[in-house]
Formats: sequence, structure tokens, C-alpha cells
Amino acid sequence: MAGEFGAVLRRLREKAGLTQDELERRSGVSVSTIRGLETGKRRNPRMTTVQQLADALALRSEDREELLGAAVPGRRGDGTGSEAEASAAEAGAPVAGTPGGGAPGGAEARAGEPEAGVAPPALPSPPPLSTAHTAPAEAAEQLAKAVAARWQREEEQRRIQDPYPLPVRWKAACETLTDHWANIRRLPPGAPSGPLDLSGRLEGIAETYRSIPSGRLVVLGRSGSGKTVLTLRFVLDHLRSRTPAEPVPVIFSIGAWDPTAVTLRDWLTERLTRDHPGTAALGPGKVSLASALVDSGRVLPVLDGFDEMADGLRRPALEALNATTLPLVLTSRPAEYAAAVEETDVLTSAAPIELTDLTLDDLDHYLPRTTRKTDRSDPAAGAWQAVLKKLREPSPDGSPAPLVTVLTTPLMVALARTVYSDTPEHDPAELLDAERFPGVRELEEHLLDSFLPTVYRGARPGARGWDPERVQRWLGHLARHLTELRTPDLAWWRLGHGLRRSTRTLVTALVTALVIGFVDTAMSVGFSGSLANGLLDGAIVGLLAGFLFGLVHWFTYTVTGKDVRPSAVRLRIRGRPETTTWRAGPRLVIGTLGGTLFGCAYGFAVGLVRAFSSHAGLSSALSLGLIDAIVFGLIFGGAAGLTFCLLGLLETPLDIVSAVSPGSVLRTDRRTVLTQLCFWAPVFGSAVGLGAGVVVDLLQGHLGRLVADPMVSLMLGTISGLGGALGYTLTMTAWGQWCLLARVWLPLTGRLPWSVAAFLDDAYQRGVLRQAGAVYQFRHARLQSRLAQGRVRQARVGQGRSAQGRSAQGRRRG
Repeated sequence: MAGEFGAVLRRLREKAGLTQDELERRSGVSVSTIRGLETGKRRNPRMTTVQQLADALALRSEDREELLGAAVPGRRGDGTGSEAEASAAEAGAPVAGTPGGGAPGGAEARAGEPEAGVAPPALPSPPPLSTAHTAPAEAAEQLAKAVAARWQREEEQRRIQDPYPLPVRWKAACETLTDHWANIRRLPPGAPSGPLDLSGRLEGIAETYRSIPSGRLVVLGRSGSGKTVLTLRFVLDHLRSRTPAEPVPVIFSIGAWDPTAVTLRDWLTERLTRDHPGTAALGPGKVSLASALVDSGRVLPVLDGFDEMADGLRRPALEALNATTLPLVLTSRPAEYAAAVEETDVLTSAAPIELTDLTLDDLDHYLPRTTRKTDRSDPAAGAWQAVLKKLREPSPDGSPAPLVTVLTTPLMVALARTVYSDTPEHDPAELLDAERFPGVRELEEHLLDSFLPTVYRGARPGARGWDPERVQRWLGHLARHLTELRTPDLAWWRLGHGLRRSTRTLVTALVTALVIGFVDTAMSVGFSGSLANGLLDGAIVGLLAGFLFGLVHWFTYTVTGKDVRPSAVRLRIRGRPETTTWRAGPRLVIGTLGGTLFGCAYGFAVGLVRAFSSHAGLSSALSLGLIDAIVFGLIFGGAAGLTFCLLGLLETPLDIVSAVSPGSVLRTDRRTVLTQLCFWAPVFGSAVGLGAGVVVDLLQGHLGRLVADPMVSLMLGTISGLGGALGYTLTMTAWGQWCLLARVWLPLTGRLPWSVAAFLDDAYQRGVLRQAGAVYQFRHARLQSRLAQGRVRQARVGQGRSAQGRSAQGRRRG
């Protein structure tokens, strides 16, 4: 579809009479990007880029819809655009989403008729697209396009269509896990009911879901059976045939939900805001678009990984799901879901299906088409033919070979393909070695352990090479980090949570003290010309600033267990919307208290140093220290309060079309933080410098004779502005914590590479990780578990060696 988008873009640009250079000046999109899109060299344009181009071309509604539709594969021609609505209106037919328009399940919008005797799914239709609901309706369409583009890229990254999808099949799950069919089919009391035929294949998952009137589906399958691939295909197929009256399917990793602490709707809203920051903008009623989308039924939750929840949370999670009537799709391993059902009840009105194993016939059709041709005498033969032929031979005891059992899941087939089909030096015949691989466990561990060395066997074109042993250690640290946090989401702003809380706070305070102390020393020496005075002032300021910022960080984040989250705001001085959340009041209080505490401590220390340098007595030193504490406390308290207050006043939400990926969120947060830093430094510095003269004038005579030297005020303001901005950045922002912990401390201690962002993106490109909105996830849960276990074993071996070393040292001493 990228070529179609380029043709549409070129035609609309020429229609507007613009050259590529003129379009660049109007849209802010580089001419190289525009040229690449029009020629088809650049594929999958970001929705932000598409919106910028559409705005710059000043497109009419039908042209805009055509451009947006061409940007998302599968979205054109489905009757969801304005042209389809206009045609329906001219024909006198009701438009879906308007009063009298279509069945809730969208049966009329599908190409075929519903199966006889099966009612269309009774999905809750969003309210009519009146003026009061225009923003949520537009947000839903934007969300649908963003979700489709994201998972289309993910499917391509996973090579699901290369050469064709594995034949994932399913059957109806056992009756003990199924609710009454009358509830599932939404039949009135007394109406005869019977089971639905839910068996099917991967390409029919959207139709299977739509055949369930309740709109509730549970997908069960053992580890590696293809649940994630099924949910991905469901989202894409559902979006391809979706009507405006139907909700947007969005994948949520339910393993990160604590149902005892937050309600389902609030959690869905929070996750939607995180993965799609544009939905944080306020819509009608002064509620966020994310909340409006969830509350109005415009989001279809696809809850992936019920089995990844903590054991004690599955029962309350199932009870919370039963307390709602939301249509949903839930995936889980059978044993964990059955245990939760045993404790409480089945998922109300949900039809469960269970994925079935792959067969030897499936492998015969698939694996030979994925590998190279090696036999010159038989050009059609490949590396897998001999292996598959051997697997069909009966064993002496009649039991299937271990490899047959291993290759019944799509995960193991995918791993076997990666290790043997895509690597010329590996021969799959070695998997038949009974001495080396006597059982199923040994074969699965071999495939899991061989995956990383295979995908990191060489540098990708245009990318750096990585040492496979170090990669194993780094990914093992990340896997263990996620296991300890009980979440599948690898968020860049939470990488520091792999450290103990005390260590994280101590490192934050120490590095902040060193940075501010160094800046203060350099600036003081530059102003005063005295190295001794500069070192002394830098030591005092660094220690106090490090302690204070570390204390604020401890109470704000460590004690409360909160994350230093990426900023979902940017600074804007003019055109601020009326619906912006008020943040100035709390920031005024926090800034004033923090600044006053620092100023009092710094002033008291400076007073003592001045007194003892002039050989004053103890009482005079204490008196001078107290006076300076009052003066500096007022100066820094007022300046910090004013600066924090202005920061709150100038914040405004991100636009609805903001791009979403880990890298884009990191770049957005970095721009926000740097903007805040550039604002903080001059404002705080000016407030300190000018405030010094104001405070001295106000207290003149009350505390004795006070002197305000303009040069000293200038020096104090300059140093304070830069030091305060750096302290705020390192301790109170997600990007600052990322730089401090993920870019410095964790690489310094060998847990991560120095180029963390490049490493994570490279792991995504190699198929080790996947992107899920603003976070990464391990593509295979089994691989994550294996890496985490290996990291634990390495830690235990290291501890054992250390203990042996201490014991041997003790014996030598004895």
C-alpha cells in the first residue's frame, strides 16, 4: 500500500500546485521524506507525518480521507470513509453510527450474510455522532488508523506472512470453562439455545468473534501455541472490516493490571493514555479522550496474557471482568484460567476456544518452503525434507519422537526456522540426535538457547555488531527485571527499577551532587578567580543540592512507589486551551518549601564559613549563620516557588496525532525536558539574582546591616539557575533518570550496553523484542523466562564463587 500512498500524495500535491520543496516549507516534513514516500522507497508513513502533509495541502474532507486511507493498509474500500457515508445518505440508507444506522455488530457492512440462526454480536454502539461527541468519534478513527499501522508493521517484523501464516487452528473449549449458551447468545428467557460452532483457522478469527452475540471471547492455548499471533491477526482483520459503529480493538497486556488497586476502566484509560499520548488531551466534558473512548464503548479490549498475572490476582481480575458488560477478548494458558474459574466462576457470557497442535502434515507444507535448496540433484529438495521423512518413520516403542512433540507449537517451529532454515551452517538433522537431545525439554532448551546466537551472528546492514555473550547478559538482566516487576512491559523510563530502591536513590543523589558541585565550582572559579573558594562553595552546594534533590526524589517516587513518567506535556506560552489542568498551585507549594529548605541550609553553611574565616567567635558564627539562613531561605524559596508555578501555568497537552513508539516518546520527553531546562535556568537564575536585592532591602535594619553586591547577585543567580535546572532534570524527569541510570550507572556496572536505545531498537529489528506502543516486550514469553532463569543462575554462580573466595582467604589467614 506504500506505493498507493505515494501516488495519492503526488497527485494531491500536484493538484495543489506545490513542488516538493514548497510542501516541505509548509508542512515541516523534510523533502527527502516526501520524495521517499512518493517514490515508494519509504514505507509505512507515521500518522503524524500524514496529518502534517494533509494540513499543509489544505485538503478537503474527501481528499483527506483518501490520503489517510492510503496510509493504512486494508483500510480503504471498507465503507468507513466520508465518501461511503455520503453515498449511503444519497441512497436514503442510514449511516452506521447515526440514529437508525445498521446493526450494532456491523452485519450489514460485511460482504457476506451472517450464518443462518446466528445473531450478529450485540456490541454496544457508541452514541450518535452529535456535536458533543465529535471529538471522541474523531479520536476513535485516529486510534483505529494508528493501531492498524502499528500491528501491520509488527506482523511484517515477525514474518508471519513469509511464506504464509502457520495454520493455527482451534476448537471449542471444554464445557466446564464455558458459560451457559443462552447467555453467550444473548437469548431471552425460555428461548431454546444450543452451542455455536466455534472451530476455525487463523484467517477466520474476526468472523468467529463476530459470530458470538455477547462479544466476549476467551482464547486458551499452552505456551507457544500462537495466542499472540492470533490476537494480532484478530486486530488487523477486525479493523479491516470494521464500521464506524464498532469499537476499536486495542491490545492490552493484562499481566500489568492489579485489580485490587485500580478498576478495569481506569486501568484501560491509563494504558491507552500511555500507549497513545494524544488521547491525554481533554475532550468534551473536560475528560480525557482516553476516558471518553473507554466509557463510551469505542474501545474493544484485547486482554493478552491473563496467565501472566500474579497467582493471587487472577481471581479478583476475573471477578472484576464479570462485574462489567464490556465486550472483550481474553487470552490465557488453560491451566491458569481453569484454576481461576475453579476459585470463582467462568467469564460471564464468554465463549472459550482452545488452540490445537500443529501436525506433521502442517510441518511438511510449511518448513520446506522456508529453507534453502541444498541438493543439486533434486532442486526441489531442502534441508528439512530428510528430517520430516525420518519423523514419519515409526519408533521401536511406538511413541512419537521428541522432535514431533516439540514442533507442535508455532513458537518452536518459528525458533527452529530461525536457527536452521535461515542459517546455512546449521543442519536440522542434528535435532534427531537422541543422545544429545534425549527428551522434549532438552530440545526446547536447545532451540531457546540457540535463538540469540543465531540472530546476533552478524551485524545487520547499517547496524553495529554486538557480542552474543554480552547480549545474553544484557537481555538476561532485562528479562529478570521484568520478572521482578511482574510486568511484560519493558519501559525505558523504568529501567532504573532493576536496582534496589535505596541504591537508585543513593545513585541519584550522588550523581546530582557531583554534577551540581562541578558546575558550581567551575562557575565560582570563573567569577571569583579563586580556586579554593570555588572548591569550597562547590562542595557545600553539591552536598546540599544532592541531599535535597535526593530527598525530594525519595519522598516523591521511592516511598510512594510511583514512576518518574515521561512528560505528556509541552510548553506553550500563547494559545493555551481553557481545558488545561491546573498545576500551578501544588507546584508553588512544593517549589517554595524545597527552595526554602535548601536556602536555609546553604545560608547557614555560608554564614559559618564567613564567620570562621574572619576568626569570629562561636556565638557570632551562629548569629551570622542564622541571618544568612533567613536571607537565603527567602531568596531561594521565592525563586523556586515562582519558577515551579510558571512551569505549571505554561503546560498544555500533546496533540491527538502524536506519534507513539518507545523512541518517539523518549524524543518527545527529551524535547520537553530540554525546553523546561532552558526555561528554568534563566527564570530561576533571574529570580535568585533579583530576589537577593529585594530581600536585602526588605530585611535591611531588621537583621542588622545587610549588603547586596551586584556582582555577587549575578554570580549567585547564574550558578543557581544552571545548577537548579540540572538538579530538577536529573531527579524529577523521566529523561533525566534515563540518562543518569540507564545511560550511565547500569552500563557502568555491566548490566546494559552504553548505547541502550540503539541496542533495544536493534533487538526489535532482529525479532527479539516487539513494540507495544510506548514500551518494548519480549516477543516470546518462553524466551524471556529462559533468559531470566539464566540470569538468576549466573548470579548464584557468582555468589558461590565469591563465597568460596572469602572462605579460601579466611583459611589462608588462619
